[in-house]
Amino acid sequence: MALREEFRKSGEWLFRWRSYLPLLLIVLFLLACAGLRHPYYSQPRGGWWEIFCLAVSFAGLGVRLFTGGYVPAGTSGRNVKGQVADVLNTTGVYSLVRHPLYLGNFLIWLGISLFWGLWWFSLIIVLILWLYYERIMFAEEEYLREKFGDDFSAWAEKTPAFIPKWGHWLKPGLPFSIKTAIRKEYSAFFAIVVVFTLLKLAEEFLRHGRLDLAWPWALLFGGSLIIYLGVRFLKKRTGWLNVTGR
Repeated sequence: MALREEFRKSGEWLFRWRSYLPLLLIVLFLLACAGLRHPYYSQPRGGWWEIFCLAVSFAGLGVRLFTGGYVPAGTSGRNVKGQVADVLNTTGVYSLVRHPLYLGNFLIWLGISLFWGLWWFSLIIVLILWLYYERIMFAEEEYLREKFGDDFSAWAEKTPAFIPKWGHWLKPGLPFSIKTAIRKEYSAFFAIVVVFTLLKLAEEFLRHGRLDLAWPWALLFGGSLIIYLGVRFLKKRTGWLNVTGR
């Protein structure tokens, strides 16, 4: 099998399971726990470092929110079983970068990997994610190239794959929908807070032998839980978050 076909086949497999495969990183997190017990481990400066890591992950969430609030239904970024694209997104966030959702995911995981201040752990996570998303992006683009031909080639020629090219913003055909953005990403918001809270609890237990959560963390977790349950109720029990064509 030629490398092009091999890359596409593996990318399509990763695409179908992309919502679950990152969970395998839990194994690396368990290995990193040993680093917290190492006598030479030095925790970064408390609250400011934690705020920075949260900010990196929430920046990734912001990218996903901004992307999801503009795109129409039936685009390649939201399906789970296979490649689907009724239209080729080339405006809005997609005029700055070809794969904004994966850029957002990368930033989310980067913030999480930095939290414990173990440089080797962050480096491993970054390398794994880079290889992982590279294959998925390749498979997606092969599909888009076949379906949209010259339109895709022209867009790809001027739009970078992963690092945004600022100053080339093209106004989207649809207005930004905060309801759509919230409906799509409320679970990601809660998942980020849950992961950071668990990391904080694990650090406290491994370093001090107790499960102690400071009040700012407890407040963040409690508030995010209320938001999550409220949005989930609106999504499942009402049509308030539904927007035609989204």
